[in-house]
Amino acid sequence: MPFDYRPEILDTLAAHGVRPTRATPPALAKDHVTTLYLYELRSLREAMLRGDFPKRDYADRVARLKSRYRLMSLPSDRWLKDALAYDE
Repeated sequence: MPFDYRPEILDTLAAHGVRPTRATPPALAKDHVTTLYLYELRSLREAMLRGDFPKRDYADRVARLKSRYRLMSLPSDRWLKDALAYDE
């Protein structure tokens, strides 16, 4: 079954370096984005522990990181054109 991704979803995925094909299940693409987010989150924590930035800045940096991965809050089945719009 081909998967017809919504254009705005493809744009957001591309910003993360993820370019699913019509054969890529949305759940698989979402798993990849989640893995990227967790990697960046762990890297951020390690940087703080190394002393690259003060601990007091950690929460703000995590919030900024999370805002770049808002796509994770959208169920993967809603990434497709035939799915109901997220705002409904």
